[in-house]
Amino acid sequence: MNETKLFMPFEVPPLGGGGGCIFITGIGTEIGKTLVSAVVAEALQADYWKPIQAGLDDGSDNEKVKTLISNQSIILYPELYKFKMPVSPHIAAREENKRIDLEEIATRLKEIPSSRLVIEGAGGLMAPLNETHFIIDLIELLQAKVILVSRNYLGSINHSLLTAALCKQKQLNVAGWIFNDQYLQYEDEIVGWSGYPKIGSIPFGQEVTPGFVKTQAEIIKENLMKYL
Repeated sequence: MNETKLFMPFEVPPLGGGGGCIFITGIGTEIGKTLVSAVVAEALQADYWKPIQAGLDDGSDNEKVKTLISNQSIILYPELYKFKMPVSPHIAAREENKRIDLEEIATRLKEIPSSRLVIEGAGGLMAPLNETHFIIDLIELLQAKVILVSRNYLGSINHSLLTAALCKQKQLNVAGWIFNDQYLQYEDEIVGWSGYPKIGSIPFGQEVTPGFVKTQAEIIKENLMKYL
């Protein structure tokens, strides 16, 4: 009986100018990775790249980040893969007769000259990118430092701790948590149970503006520098 392998090994290439990359991932989809990416980029004066974008009806995350940052010196690099359907990247790619190649993403990263780069992922760690690889494989390949995003909702403790457990299993270099949305009194418990520190907590706001992002960036900057 053949055993199905979830994770396929890669030969990790040198990262060239993209060696200082910070990968923003989270406990699922629609949990605030784009907002956190904008805040982190603003705080560190880092450039931004989302290599894979699925779903374009409401605009791209690249465009959203552009409207949220105040520092005009931040470079936003274009996506390597852009798909119309707002579904899992492997399905979106398949619908357009394409395949996401992780080695191609790594090669493109080597061409990016930024000394510090925020990379936004798609979905959570186990979001499939093709028939054999997941977001977590991409993080491993890029040798990126990871910031985990957790949004406060019913069930997020379970999702957060499962994400943390997988990070530890794969020995990812995790800087810590950034929480998002309304605080429900269990962020410190997630920090304690997971063993990863809290970098910051972005409060719920009905209107997210460049001013809001800049303020949050100033609040978390010290912890970012501490844990990165």
